[in-house]
Amino acid sequence: MTLSALLIANRGEISIRIARAAAELGIRTVAVYAEDDHNSLHTRRADEARPLRGAGPRAYLDGEQIIAAARESGCDSIHPGYGFLSESAAFAARCAAAGITFVGPGVAALELLGDKGRARALAEATGVAVLPGTAHSTSLEEARAFFDALGPGAAMVIKAIAGGGGRGLRIVHRAEDIDEALERCRSEAQSAFGNGDLYVEKQVVRARHIEVQIAGDHTGEVTHFWERDCTLQRRHQKLVEVAPAPVLEPSLREGILSAAVRLARATRCDSLCTFEFLVGTEPGKEPGFAFIEANPRLQVEHTVTEEVTGIDLVRAQLEIAGGATLRELGLVQEKVPAPRGYAIQLRVNMETMDVDGTPLPSGGVLAAFEPPSGPGIRVDTYGYQGYATSPRYDSLLAKLVTHSSAPRYEDAVARAYRALCEFRIEGVPTNAAFLLGLLRRPEVAAGPVHTRFIEEHMAELAGEAGGDDEHPRLYFESAPAGAPGLAGAQIDRSDPLAVLHHGKSGPNAVPVAGACAGEAQEGVATVSAPLQGTIVSIDVREGELVRRGQQLLVMEAMKMEHVIAAPASGLVRQIAVVAGDAVFAGRPLAVIEEAEVEHSEDGAKEEADPGRVRPDLEEALARHAIGLDAARPDAVERRRRTGQRTTRENVEDLCDPGSFMEYGPVVIAAQRRRRPVEELIERTPADGMVAGIGRVNGDLFGDEHSRCVVMSYDYTVLAGTQGTQNHRKKDRMFELAEKWRLPLVFFTEGGGGRPGDTDGVGV
Repeated sequence: MTLSALLIANRGEISIRIARAAAELGIRTVAVYAEDDHNSLHTRRADEARPLRGAGPRAYLDGEQIIAAARESGCDSIHPGYGFLSESAAFAARCAAAGITFVGPGVAALELLGDKGRARALAEATGVAVLPGTAHSTSLEEARAFFDALGPGAAMVIKAIAGGGGRGLRIVHRAEDIDEALERCRSEAQSAFGNGDLYVEKQVVRARHIEVQIAGDHTGEVTHFWERDCTLQRRHQKLVEVAPAPVLEPSLREGILSAAVRLARATRCDSLCTFEFLVGTEPGKEPGFAFIEANPRLQVEHTVTEEVTGIDLVRAQLEIAGGATLRELGLVQEKVPAPRGYAIQLRVNMETMDVDGTPLPSGGVLAAFEPPSGPGIRVDTYGYQGYATSPRYDSLLAKLVTHSSAPRYEDAVARAYRALCEFRIEGVPTNAAFLLGLLRRPEVAAGPVHTRFIEEHMAELAGEAGGDDEHPRLYFESAPAGAPGLAGAQIDRSDPLAVLHHGKSGPNAVPVAGACAGEAQEGVATVSAPLQGTIVSIDVREGELVRRGQQLLVMEAMKMEHVIAAPASGLVRQIAVVAGDAVFAGRPLAVIEEAEVEHSEDGAKEEADPGRVRPDLEEALARHAIGLDAARPDAVERRRRTGQRTTRENVEDLCDPGSFMEYGPVVIAAQRRRRPVEELIERTPADGMVAGIGRVNGDLFGDEHSRCVVMSYDYTVLAGTQGTQNHRKKDRMFELAEKWRLPLVFFTEGGGGRPGDTDGVGV
C-alpha cells in the first residue's frame, strides 16, 4: 500500500516541510488552517487548503473535524507533525476506525510512551538505567517521602506524566516548597494535557541532554540515525540542537545508542521516535547516562540529523506509513552512514527579553524577512515579508540549520554565527541577538556544556542581547525610525507610561505603495491601525473621493467596533487590507492623496450632538469604572469589616489629587481557559495590581521632581496574589523607575504567587 492523498494536521514550518516531502513522493497534500491562520504560508504550500472552524490551537486539536476534513477531501492518510495531535493515542485510534492511516507510531506505542511512568518502568525492565524516582501517579505524601530520602543538598524534579515541553515541571530544593510546587505542576498539567498526574525524579544538577533518532517498521526492524545534543536549553525549552553530540566518548555514545534501540524494539516502534537521556557531567565523576522520556513523533530538531546523514526522515516516515520496510528503503542499520561533520539548529523565536532574561512573546508584522542562503545553510520557516503574526500560536518563527562537513565543531559554530548575522528580520522582535551571544561564548564553541548553562549565565547573555552593535549585521537595514539628535530618556507627556512604545523594535509596517513605504510624502496621508484588531468592513473604494472625518473602515477589538475615519480630505489611492484581516497597531490600512473635496447636498454633515457618548467609548469608560471602589461595594465592605482600607484609598491619599495615571487598569487575570471573560472582568480588575505614575508633594518640589512610581497589590482581587498580568505590570513599572530614575512606593500587602493562571503560548 502506498499513500495517495495526505492531510497535514498542523501549521507553519512543519506543515510546509511535510508537504515538500509528500510532493516528492507524488502524494497529493491538503493543508488545514484555523479561522485566524489563513495568512500562514503553509496554506499556499499544499495542493489544497481547507478551513477549520474555530481559531487558535483549539481548531488544530479538534480531531473529529480534522478527520471529517480528510474524508471530504479524499485523503487516505493524516500526518500530525509535532505538537497538537501528534502524540494522541485516541486520535490515532479514531483515524484507524475511519480507515485513515495515521502517519506515526501505532496506538499501543503512543499509549505506552505517552505515559512517562510506564516508559520509566519499561526502561527498567529492559535494563536501561533511569534516574531515582517514581513510576506512577505520585501523591503529596509520596513526594515528601521521596524528597526526604534524597538526603541533604539534593533536589527533586516534579514532572507531568503526560505531555512535555517544560509544562507541569518544577525543581524543588526545600521540603517546605513541595506542596505549592506540586499543586502548580498539577494545575499546569491538567490545563495543558488534560491529565494532572505527576511523578518525581532526583535532579541531576550538571548533565547533558542527548537524544537518539529512531525509525522502525511493521516487521519489527529498528534503526538508529545517531544522536543529537539538546543541552543548550532555557527553562527546559530547547534553543539549540546539534548532531552529532560533540565531545562524546565513543563507549558512552555506543551505550546510549544501544539503549535506545532496545527501548524501540520493546515498544514495537513502527515510525519515527526519539529516546532522550541525561548524561552526567560532574567533574571527577565517570559520566553515566539515564533514560528520561521518549517522543513518539517527528521532532522539531529532526533537521540536524538529516543534514549530517543525508537521509530525508520525513520522506522515510511517509514511506513506512505506506507499508515500506526499512530494508526496502535501504535504511537498515548497516546502510546508515556515519555522521559527516556537524549540523546546528537555532530556534529563532518571536520574543523580547526582560532584564532578568525572562522571555516574553512578541508579535507584529514582518516588515522585512530575508533568510540567509548558501552552502551548508537551510532555513525551515513560514515567515514572509508582510506576514502578520498571531499571538495565539507558538513563538517559533524559523529554524536556522547550518552544516559543516569539517571535523571541527568550532567550524560549525562559526558557520551558524555568520548565517544568523545574515538573517534580516524587521518588524517583529526575535531572540536572534540572544542566540548570537550564546554562540560567541567560548564554552559553547568548545562543545560540552550542561543543561543549566544558559540559566547560570542568563544575566550576561540578556545584557549582551540588548546591545545594538554587539554583532555584525550582514545586510542592508531600513532607515531608523527614531528622530535624530535625541539623547537620553525622552518622556512623552501624552504617553507618560510609554505604553504606546513598549515592546516596539524597529519598523513594524507592511510596505505598500505610496506613503506606506519609506518616508512620508508631502500631501499624502497614511491611515494606520490605532490598535490591534480585526477589519470588520471597508466602506470606501480605491479611487473614491472622501472628506475629512468620513468613515473609511471599521475595526473590532475587545468586543467593540471602532470607526477609522479619514484624517484628511482627498482621493483614496490605496486600500492595504481586506475585511477579516487581523492587524497589529501601526499597520498601514489606507493611503489618501490630499485634495479639496466639495460637500454635496446629500452628503452634508449633520450637526453633531456635543453631549453624545459613542457606544464604544461608553463601553471603554464602563470597563475602567469596574475597577474603582464605587463599583465594588461588596469588596469594600469586606475590608471595612476587618478595619482595613482599600488599595485605591491608599494610592489616592499618597498622590496629589488628579495626578495618578494608572497603567493597565483593564487587564484581567490570565484564566480564560478556566473562567468566562465576563466573570474575570468583574472579579479580577487590573489583575490585582494597581500601578502607575503620580506626583507626591508637587507643591513642594514641582511637577517634574515630584513624579513617583506607585504600586500596590489589591487584596480584594484573588487575595492579592500575583498572577501573569500582575507580574508583567510590576516588571514594567520597575523598568520605568530604573529608566527614568524615579522613586518607587510599593504597598506590598499581597498573597504570594498565584498557581491558577492558565493563559500562555508554546509548542
